[in-house]
Amino acid sequence: MTIDTMTILMNKLTQLHKSLLTVSQAKTEALKHNGIEEMQKLLQKERKHVQAVKQIEKQRAEAAAEWFEEQGYTGQEQTVSAMLELLSGEEKEELQRVYEALIFVLSDLKQQEALNAELIQQSMQFIHLSLNTLEPSIQSMNYGNQRQEAPKRSLFDSKA
Repeated sequence: MTIDTMTILMNKLTQLHKSLLTVSQAKTEALKHNGIEEMQKLLQKERKHVQAVKQIEKQRAEAAAEWFEEQGYTGQEQTVSAMLELLSGEEKEELQRVYEALIFVLSDLKQQEALNAELIQQSMQFIHLSLNTLEPSIQSMNYGNQRQEAPKRSLFDSKA
């Protein structure tokens, strides 16, 4: 296994995450405009992307394990960061460039998803507020405590 294989896989991951970022931005617009049908379509699209990411990530992990085994580094953590520490020259520069591109896309995606989560949270708060204003409370239904208590009497009249 060469570093080129790892670079290709990392580029695929970057492209998939860029596509996920686009989907996430579309989700933001759907949330802003209450596009429920559009949101459902976007969630299906997102699921497909996530599955593709899982497949490529699995291939990347296998390729990394194979590279470490070929290089004789078996007792070490098999990550791209560890690979970068062991490489030098042009291979290191190329892998570093691809790795950083992926990190930047992941950072943007994380920020976009945080924004979406915040929008959903605000929507939920608005819904709860709306429900609370529409749902009458027990006190307002009875218009306060207007019941007068009847005098307490025993069933047995002791004066008889």
